[in-house]
Amino acid sequence: MSGIVLSASVRQNLLALQSTASLLAKTQNDLATGNKVNSALDNPTEYFTAASLNNRAGDISNLLDGISNGVQVLQAANTGLTSLQQLVDNAKSIANQVLQTTTGYDTKSNVTTTPLTGATSTNLLGAATLPITGSTVNTDNATPGAITGTTLLSGTGSSTSNDLASGITTGDTLVVNGTTFTFTTGTSSSGTSIGIGDTVSHMLAAIDSVSGASATISNGAITLTPSPAGLTLSGTALAKLGLPLEGDGLVNQTLTIQPTGGGTTTNLTFGFGNGQISTLNQLNAALAPNNLQASISPTGAITLQTTNASASSTIATITSSSAAFTGLTAGAPVADPDAQATRASLVNQYNNLLAQINTTAQDSSFNGINLLNGDTLNLVFNETGRSTLSIQGVIFNDAGIGLSQLSVGTDFLDSNSATKVLNTLNAASDTLRAESSALGSNLSIVQIRQDFNKNLVNVLQTGASNLILADTNEEAANSQALSTRQSIAVNALALANQSQASVLQLLR
Repeated sequence: MSGIVLSASVRQNLLALQSTASLLAKTQNDLATGNKVNSALDNPTEYFTAASLNNRAGDISNLLDGISNGVQVLQAANTGLTSLQQLVDNAKSIANQVLQTTTGYDTKSNVTTTPLTGATSTNLLGAATLPITGSTVNTDNATPGAITGTTLLSGTGSSTSNDLASGITTGDTLVVNGTTFTFTTGTSSSGTSIGIGDTVSHMLAAIDSVSGASATISNGAITLTPSPAGLTLSGTALAKLGLPLEGDGLVNQTLTIQPTGGGTTTNLTFGFGNGQISTLNQLNAALAPNNLQASISPTGAITLQTTNASASSTIATITSSSAAFTGLTAGAPVADPDAQATRASLVNQYNNLLAQINTTAQDSSFNGINLLNGDTLNLVFNETGRSTLSIQGVIFNDAGIGLSQLSVGTDFLDSNSATKVLNTLNAASDTLRAESSALGSNLSIVQIRQDFNKNLVNVLQTGASNLILADTNEEAANSQALSTRQSIAVNALALANQSQASVLQLLR
């Protein structure tokens, strides 16, 4: 072949035809494969860049399966939380039924004071008795009531029925509700001056004019029934007259009751002063925090008993400076068998619901992972393993949400015990809602990353395709142009060979 010599024009046309044939072959290959870069020989940079993008897209696509499983694990846990919340709500309904049932006791714990003379619901203080213990009343006369109308003698040594208060001297005072009465010599009283030789009835009239109290004398004792404004006595004559307040009146008397049924200690003082107790309504307001209530009988006896909320409790230790309350000890309540049987049935229903809470939490798993039974969900979001999310599960059986089984004969006995259970159920609801919120947040994160990865895979694959895929429209146009060029090149080669054919014709 080396001996064959082609003319310049033939060789030039042959080279053009070969180039066109090569381009046409490549164009036809691009159309057949759809790629403009089929190997590193076509374009090394684009080929290896596209391969890298496709490899990363493949790695991320493989992670999507794990992310999808993670979404299902979270949805299973969320479904379990919804069911647990419904079970807790049913348990609340049972506890509320306890509040609506009849009191579980025929008789509640109670105590009753001795009758208080003159005591009413609007004035619990009753009549205050002021015995004249320091005088020589009736030393010479045993007739009861001889005190009425007699005089306040200073005691000159005589021992008569008139020798009432031998210790009182000029200048002694008796202060009644802030007004000072001064004892003076003489037998007459004027304004706030009381003559030592004046009558007892005049002294009582003076007290009445200031305090508004009703004063009487009987069997050697002055009895004052306080007005609604109260009665305050002081002065140097008190001891000499034997006045301070004694007997069964409640003025200035204290009452303390230790905590009853989970209540707070009762500490109060009877009287008309600021913060003191004088009416039944005030007494009940003071007793309410200690789960107690009071009533008063027509004879003036005050009864204390537990409220319905603490019907199962016994009134705690009572101490008082008043003789009416001293020594009172409350008995235990007497149960109502039928009511307690109903409450026992509600306890069993409640315990059955707690058992369902346990099984529901155990069943809230997907693919072996249970976020309500303490498992951990680990998710990987990128091909390097550096983008991860770890979701720690919780143990949401009955104990895990702060609930416990109840006992017949101990729980649901009264409203307070039902309210206590309701409080724990409300706390359990708060716990479930908080975990549901946390799971919802994590589920949102996982779904966002899932969508992100899907879109990223599409971006990577699109980028790779842009590097290696052929434009079929362009390649088809190229193929058509190259085919035309090839035809033209063939004709040009034929024309180039005609000159040699002419020489051959001459040789013939």
